[in-house]
Parts: sequence; C-alpha cells; structure tokens
Amino acid sequence: MINNYPIVNIYEKESLKSKLSSQLIYGERFQVLNKKKGWLKIKTSYDKYTGFIKRRKFIKNMNVTHKISSLFANIYSKPKNKFILNFKLPFCSLISVTEKTKNFYKFQNYWIKKKDVLPINYKRQTFKNIKIFKNIPYKWGGRTYKGIDCSALVQIFFKFNNQYCPRDTKDQIKYFKKPCNIKKNAIIFWKGHVAVCLSKTLLIHAYGPKKKVLFMNIKKTIELIKKTAKLKVIGIR
Repeated sequence: MINNYPIVNIYEKESLKSKLSSQLIYGERFQVLNKKKGWLKIKTSYDKYTGFIKRRKFIKNMNVTHKISSLFANIYSKPKNKFILNFKLPFCSLISVTEKTKNFYKFQNYWIKKKDVLPINYKRQTFKNIKIFKNIPYKWGGRTYKGIDCSALVQIFFKFNNQYCPRDTKDQIKYFKKPCNIKKNAIIFWKGHVAVCLSKTLLIHAYGPKKKVLFMNIKKTIELIKKTAKLKVIGIR
C-alpha cells in the first residue's frame, strides 16, 4: 500500500492515546500486517518500522517520478497561485508527475510548484540542505516540518538520496560502522540521541530539552549532555 495523505501518524498501539513512534509521509509504501477495529498494523517498506495507523483509504500503485526538496510544498487545485489549498506536502514526499506547465507540476488531481520538486533520482551531498530544519519543533516520532526527532533528522536526508538509514539511533550507530573524527557531516551519537556536524565546531540536532532543532557549539553540547543527561558520546561516524 502507499500513503496518499501528507502525514500519517504511526502509534505503538491501536489507540490515539498511545505513544507516537514514527510517521508515514506522502508517497511512502507500507505493508499491512493485520486489521483490527479501524486500525491497521503495518510495516514500513523503507525502514521496516512496525506500528499502528488509523484505517483509511490508501492507494495501491504510484509511479514515483519526483520528490519534495523544500521543507514543505504548498498544494494547488489549479496551476495558479490563487488556487492554493490548505495542506502541504513535507520534505521528501514522493509524487507521480503526470502533466506540467511553465511553473507547476500536476500529480493526482493537484498541482505543485516546480521549485519545490526534484527528480526522484537526484542526489546531493547528504546533509547539504539540513539547515532548512532550523527551529522546527522537536516532536518524538516526528519526521516533518511540523515536528521532528533527532534520529529522523538524520534519516530523512539519507532517504532523500534514495539511501537506507535506520529509524532509531541505536540502529543507526550499528549501521554506520566506520568511525571518524569530528568534522563537517560527521554524525555524533549518544545513547538515545544523535547530532550532525555542520563544521568542526558547530552541530545541528533536534534537541528535546529545548523543544526544537538547534545549531549548537559541539564542545559545549557534549559537556551539556554529559552534565544534564549523564551521557557520554558513544560514537562518531
């Protein structure tokens, strides 16, 4: 199955009061494992994450041609600015373009601006555009501009490049095995937390205590986390 809604929450249990564990974004594939009282137990195709989503009308096929390259993309009912709709597609959403004008692409029954979209096979340096998430709210289980957690901030940029990356930090540090020194694009791991180096002195991370995505000094961050959470760096990849 394919998610054809901007964002679908994945819960640990079949209840809206259950803990949010992750999210599906537009165009992502998943397998239905079980159906129960308005809920679906699913496994995501990209990272094999399991959980529960509300039962909705999803689609079975999509010929993916493009992906969203902006933090979010506004959606239009017609290829003109005045026909903007009240929903957006988040970064890394996948779409099937079927028609185009000078400034717009058509997908399904909607239109999207070309400036927000790139071909599905387009690749760039993994974390080149990560700064677009600065000041986005921290949200446990989140993967979008509405809220994101530390491991999703890492994962979503590998996914943009059509590369695999596990969902959780404990699996990410096992997957990225090659150690390195602190440098631009290095990934710093703590138990249950992860950050990306923007340079030898500056990092970006979705930081729970501050409730948003922040730029912080690397040395001061390591000292702060050691002092407040009693955690030491367990790896740099």
